[in-house]
Amino acid sequence: MNITYRTLEKKDAESFWSMMTALDQETKFMLYEPGERSQDLKIPERMIESARENDDFLMAAEADGEIIGFLSAQKGKLRRIKHSAYIITGIREAYQGMGIGTELFSRLNDWAEKTGLERLELTVLCANERARHLYEKKGFVVEGIKKRSVITDGIAIDEYYMGKIIERKSSQHG
Repeated sequence: MNITYRTLEKKDAESFWSMMTALDQETKFMLYEPGERSQDLKIPERMIESARENDDFLMAAEADGEIIGFLSAQKGKLRRIKHSAYIITGIREAYQGMGIGTELFSRLNDWAEKTGLERLELTVLCANERARHLYEKKGFVVEGIKKRSVITDGIAIDEYYMGKIIERKSSQHG
């Protein structure tokens, strides 16, 4: 199977939204429940345009012309958090375990270094061990736990708050 990686364009909005809706059906590890996501295509169009305008990271993995996964990193807009980006990612169930997440995070890391970012951060449900393992493999560490962060099927679930510091010789901490 040939997997390609590319930046999303406005013309990809419908395919991107279809993939997100499929993820909602396949997993309880994403935020939206099945049927909860709006079907207004202006929403993914705005996401794609916003990423382009703000020089954020929004990359898709594609197989046979179909978007099967994505990784988004939104840089902080305010001066005090411009050095960081918040990450959201998802890969269709049938394509997990094929190295797609590893490749997306490698490309994210290259982008973060070129962009001059110092910190990447994300949250992951504590029960999602597969994703946590990927994040740790890519240099993220658990920084804390958000207690009762998400309610799924009436059960409160904790999330790990994870971060990765991109060390630079010239960075100043304080």
